[in-house]
Amino acid sequence: MKTTNDDILAIDAVVNLWTPEALSHRPEWRNSFFSGKLNVDNALMDGISLDEMLRRMDSARIERAFLVAAKVGSLGHPATYHLPYELVSNAVKKHPDRFSGLAGVDPTEGMPGVRALERAVIELGMIGAHTYPHWFELAPDHARFYPYYAKCVELDIPIQMQVGQSLLYAPDYPRRSVGHPICLDAVACDFPELKIIGIHIGIPWADEMIAMAWKHKNVYIGTDAHRPPYWPESFKNYVNTYGQKKVIFGTDFPVLDFETTRQDIQDLNLKPTALRSLLRENAEHVYQLT
Repeated sequence: MKTTNDDILAIDAVVNLWTPEALSHRPEWRNSFFSGKLNVDNALMDGISLDEMLRRMDSARIERAFLVAAKVGSLGHPATYHLPYELVSNAVKKHPDRFSGLAGVDPTEGMPGVRALERAVIELGMIGAHTYPHWFELAPDHARFYPYYAKCVELDIPIQMQVGQSLLYAPDYPRRSVGHPICLDAVACDFPELKIIGIHIGIPWADEMIAMAWKHKNVYIGTDAHRPPYWPESFKNYVNTYGQKKVIFGTDFPVLDFETTRQDIQDLNLKPTALRSLLRENAEHVYQLT
């Protein structure tokens, strides 16, 4: 019997906590960016409850979501915000069978940030790290990231990082794309034990991201933020063939809607083995959930 999209309870590896409390920590530009540029439903811009998020996950047959305690820009940009680790940790405690937490990384915090990451994992139960290099205008191979990579290896946790172009531009916000996937080459060589997930696919340099995942056994690709119908053909082929074990499903909710994205995945007509690997098994393996 052929495996279908509906047969698999998915793991979404990139999800934003979207409660009203969490949104209160985000900058004022969030509405114009998310609902304007990214076409997020205006009805979501005041936030939703955890129960509503779970309802949406259930409709999309998503069993578990990794909630990001994001840390964004501290180089003097007015968009700076840090989502407290405790907000994500509290959500996980309420629904430990449905949520896991990812600890945001701000490379400009230095050793205090490294210690905070350690506490987030050991005391709060976070299962991985997450960072947006663009917001700091520091490429992933910048020295400021290296203490965090070393700590991730020590803690045996993966780190997600945005690759590809920056999605936001305004005069006072980050303007320089530092997300060329080739920047992961040195990191993967210097930290062969570090599990690296390049999220956002690497668009518009998806082929470069594929090359990094093909070269390095410790490099993976996250599919969030870009709807599957618009994935480059080379990436669709990679997911379905020789990259089956290297790609992890994500939505970056609310950037992508849970249910719409599951239907988009179904429409790709992936091989059963590729479908299972993408939607669930690769995340289970990389994050040691089994």
